[in-house]
Amino acid sequence: MRYLAIPIALLIAAPALAQEDLSPREMAVLAGAQVAGESWEAPRTSWGDPDLRGIWPLDAVGRTPVARPEALGEQAYLTDEEYAEALAAAEAAAEGYEREDAEGEIGAGHWFEWGQPLRQTSLIMEPANGRHPELTEEGERRSANMLSSWSHDVFEGIEDFNSLDLCISRGLPSSMTPFPYNNGVRVFQSPGFVVLQLELVHETRIIPIGDTPRLPDQIRPWLGQSRGFWDGDSLIIVTTNLTGETPLNIVGPGNKPLPTSDQQRMVERITPVGPDTLFYEAWIDDPVVLTEPFKLAFPWSRNDDYEMFEYACHEGNTIVRNYITATSPRFNPDAGEAMGAAEWVGRTVTGTVDEDEEE
Repeated sequence: MRYLAIPIALLIAAPALAQEDLSPREMAVLAGAQVAGESWEAPRTSWGDPDLRGIWPLDAVGRTPVARPEALGEQAYLTDEEYAEALAAAEAAAEGYEREDAEGEIGAGHWFEWGQPLRQTSLIMEPANGRHPELTEEGERRSANMLSSWSHDVFEGIEDFNSLDLCISRGLPSSMTPFPYNNGVRVFQSPGFVVLQLELVHETRIIPIGDTPRLPDQIRPWLGQSRGFWDGDSLIIVTTNLTGETPLNIVGPGNKPLPTSDQQRMVERITPVGPDTLFYEAWIDDPVVLTEPFKLAFPWSRNDDYEMFEYACHEGNTIVRNYITATSPRFNPDAGEAMGAAEWVGRTVTGTVDEDEEE
């Protein structure tokens, strides 16, 4: 197989490139993905559809942030020197498991599966700054009232947790972006259907192809209602009927929680650009909470040796109950001051907070 090779320096001379002017294949090249030559033809299933089947773990892009660091402005792609530094950092992080094992520790090296960096500086490629758009006034109001296991230290009931805390759903588009672990995405196909099996939170998106009946507006699954069609080699997926009850981003220490509404709409395009590469794009619009739409765009790499494990999360939601009984004065009036979520991560996962130093 002959792969396309273009000197990256020629492609990133400008600080930003208009994504709408580039094909999926061209964007995959810019990202540093393995792309077939122009004469390559995407394989077909026995019933004639483009064949997307396989396992496409998102840890392959896990070292590239969803939102671009503000300091990079509209710099969409890394220079050769910056990319070399990113690869070295990824290699060092990958040694974390063995390093912790040798030191008799369990921390981020055991938990996190960050994978490799792309040449692009963020998974959000539009707007030009590679970041989520500004929120509307209503979006800001909802953001200020969002609750999760990261937002406060004392918990009184299940309403204090978000859908991921409760092991229900990451929602969209978050379910289609990398997480620190359990990043498997498996694609199944049959005549009239494409299925996206997600390892994290054990969700499965069953996508009918063609003109099929739509759900009534009042029926709103956690991952919405998706309908697909083929545009040449590309699968187009249109998703509506979302709940507005899942975060737009991954909520954690240090990042602002972003809300969704039931008016959210997402259009995805998945295009084969080589035997082992798909290019994924998603346009997200939510006029209730976002001042403008934004676009995710990044390659998927095949790894059919990747093992998809059961995502048990915290079985029986025992952790949620323990959060409540350990921190609420209703159950534990002598609990004292609760440890904040960021401090807990620093002590138990990343090792950035030293207990001896604190004392």
